[in-house]
Amino acid sequence: MANLLDHFAAAVDRHPDRMAIIEGTDRTITFQQLQTRAHQLARKWHHKGIGQGDRVLLAMPVNADLYASLAALWSLGATVVLPEPAMGLAGLRHAARSTRPKAFCASGYFALLSVMVPELWGLRLLVPGDGRGDLPAAAVQDSDVALISFTSGTTGQPKAIPRSHAFLMAQHDAIAPLLDSDAVERDLVAFPVFTLINLAAGRTTVLPNWKMSKLDRLDPKQLSVWICDQQVTRALLPPSLCEKLAQCTEVGALHTVFTGGGPVFPDLIQRLRDTANLNVTCVYGSTEAEPIAHLDARDISDSDQQLMTEGQGLLVGYPVERIKLRVRDDEIQVAGAHVNEGYLDPAHSKENKIHEGAIIWHRTGDAGRLDEQGRLWLWGRLGSDVKTPMGRIFPFAIEVAARQWPGVTCSALVSIGGRAVLCVQGDVGHLSTWRIHTHGFGVSDVVHVNTIPMDQRHRSKVDRGELIRLVGS
Repeated sequence: MANLLDHFAAAVDRHPDRMAIIEGTDRTITFQQLQTRAHQLARKWHHKGIGQGDRVLLAMPVNADLYASLAALWSLGATVVLPEPAMGLAGLRHAARSTRPKAFCASGYFALLSVMVPELWGLRLLVPGDGRGDLPAAAVQDSDVALISFTSGTTGQPKAIPRSHAFLMAQHDAIAPLLDSDAVERDLVAFPVFTLINLAAGRTTVLPNWKMSKLDRLDPKQLSVWICDQQVTRALLPPSLCEKLAQCTEVGALHTVFTGGGPVFPDLIQRLRDTANLNVTCVYGSTEAEPIAHLDARDISDSDQQLMTEGQGLLVGYPVERIKLRVRDDEIQVAGAHVNEGYLDPAHSKENKIHEGAIIWHRTGDAGRLDEQGRLWLWGRLGSDVKTPMGRIFPFAIEVAARQWPGVTCSALVSIGGRAVLCVQGDVGHLSTWRIHTHGFGVSDVVHVNTIPMDQRHRSKVDRGELIRLVGS
């Protein structure tokens, strides 16, 4: 079975001089140059004693060297451990404690952490550089663990997720059809997994020229200039960045947007479509299963819009072909080759996996339903539903609808002291109108807030725990 390294090598043979990665600093690297760089690193780290099955904790800026390092370590048969970037130093320390790596691979100021962080003491330090000698023979097996990454930790301590080379190829096979194009595209990519897919396909990736940890500070003009200067034709962005994109007055050759990593509300989709008539595809998934479902915005009917306005939830489209999906007790559960079968800690697997014969179902923790057409609708996280005089209600039922009300920019339904409270960010001058609308959902309490706190990973999901703390204090 071919793996991502095999597909990348084939892409190099087809397009050696095509740009593989354009960094945020405007530095470029071709497919041939990226492969050469990976070979140099593999030689160097082979002589540092890295080999089959060794775990290597990696901390680098998101640039070409990051992807060259991944290729180099994989070619040696090593397992790359990627800490949760949104957690910063705490995420790095958690990754080191959870996986007990043999080495720490870092560049720039990240390398200084090897002497500053106790969990990294005693690990072999790998830094980028040229290596001499023969290139070691590839030692990759389909069943070998290629990556250990982590859940975001928004609902508890981040869980370590091992991914084999076979799993990464299954994920590639599930995602690749969504990104396939007969044209020569230049993709602005904010999700590392899609950069891997592009490298395997021989497609150019333009990396962000802003800090992903400070998305809320990005000036839409900076985004617009970067898209135009780099002749970007497609963008793969979280909803928070799509909000910025919707404010851009010039998008150059951009014609398509893929978005996910958080709820994509219909009003945002409409604003994106109004921006230079952009095509929009929404992708729903999770860290353990990406993708699960997808939705072409052109397929959203007037009836679908009306149902979302009336409180039926958020439409996310048809399940992808390579996945099994069911709803049990309101919970969305999935299985398939690109669905993670277990966590590094077996205790986490007991909580989130259901074994039924040869099938392992993953409990997403998301609530929703399938409609008569087989499309998936989201309601919110299990346990996020709140009690009202009209019965229990999930957040998306009212939050999706609220985005259509005058003056609303963001909203979140939470339970405070046993009361259902809709927190609204927007023009407080419309507060009386918001209260009229919420009564129709059985919610009587509406609170205006200046800013609704969002998750640290993509700033696209409401941090409900922090919101309850702020409003309830």
